[in-house]
Amino acid sequence: MPPLDSRAHHHPAEQYRPHAGVSLHRPESFLSHTTPANILQHSDNYGFPFVTTDVMCPIPKQCSATHVALQTQPGGAEVSNQLWLPIRNQKTSENEDKKLQFNFTVCVSNLFGGYNNVLQFAQTLEMYRLLGVDRVVIYNTSCGPELDRLLQSYSRTGFVEVVPWPIDLFMNPSRGWLFSQSGGDIHYFGQLTTLNECVYRSMDRSRYVLLNDIDEIIMPYQHNDLMSLMNTLQKQQPNTGVFFIENHIFPKKYFEPSGRFHLPQWDGVPGVNILEHIYREDPDRKIYHPHKMIVRPRSVEQVSVHEVLKNFGPRYKVPPNLSRIIHVRVPLRGKLKFEELNEDKRLWDFQEKLIPNVDKALRRAGLLSSKGQR
Repeated sequence: MPPLDSRAHHHPAEQYRPHAGVSLHRPESFLSHTTPANILQHSDNYGFPFVTTDVMCPIPKQCSATHVALQTQPGGAEVSNQLWLPIRNQKTSENEDKKLQFNFTVCVSNLFGGYNNVLQFAQTLEMYRLLGVDRVVIYNTSCGPELDRLLQSYSRTGFVEVVPWPIDLFMNPSRGWLFSQSGGDIHYFGQLTTLNECVYRSMDRSRYVLLNDIDEIIMPYQHNDLMSLMNTLQKQQPNTGVFFIENHIFPKKYFEPSGRFHLPQWDGVPGVNILEHIYREDPDRKIYHPHKMIVRPRSVEQVSVHEVLKNFGPRYKVPPNLSRIIHVRVPLRGKLKFEELNEDKRLWDFQEKLIPNVDKALRRAGLLSSKGQR
């Protein structure tokens, strides 16, 4: 029963079977079949009136559908007038799985409010490239002018796929995660919807999907790349399709004292230089501590920001000595003294390749001159 590839929003209500139907289609034969649909709302909505929702339709026997479209009345619709979406989650053979286009896709949601942290963004993308990521999908409502130039440059190389996300033209999206605190129609500019859309977008082309924010790096600590990490984890957990990675905060107010990575060519680039921040908070495990995820997309049905709502098979929390998130931002545990932080120079292991790659990306976008200056 594949859900529609595009995610719908719907006011809270019980699951129901609408009069609406879903047309299943084989475009090469221009045949369509209409079948009733179920609407399933995701359980996470943080109190907002609009909720991420799946429109589910069963594929009838002897119907090898390739595309699907939503309509409000059963039957009678012209095939050519429908917006047809590809069905990406049909079962395939193991041999077909080996032919997937990408090994790793990173899903980033959402850019809004003129976000312009250019330097950290470039460093994060180039770090992921070194770790073996093939594609980064970003949902963009709005960003700053320099970041827009960088996004366009990355898009031309094929490494970044920018999905326009003008949700603010259709509703009043919240800038916060909790309705009782921030109001608005929907959580964080539709973050839950874009995360799920990205999983389905990647389902027929990527072996693994990383679900994290734009300022987070899922970093292996005993392997030099993500594939080596996942090969180890899959041998230990052969049927697992969801891997939780613990978030570790590197407060950006503390700088490495030598200044060796305070590079003059980056002085005019907006944003944070993550190489200068090597002091890490220990998580407070007495309270809830968030994780992000690496998932096998065909093992997942519904995801949230820090959890999987529906999946097939077991889930596994990866020990932080194997992998943790490097998250340079404001402190989470603000009462910790500097002496209570841990020194963590893992990013420096990659600096020899990372720095020239970041320079190249910034220069390609016109954010550095040929001599290294803007």
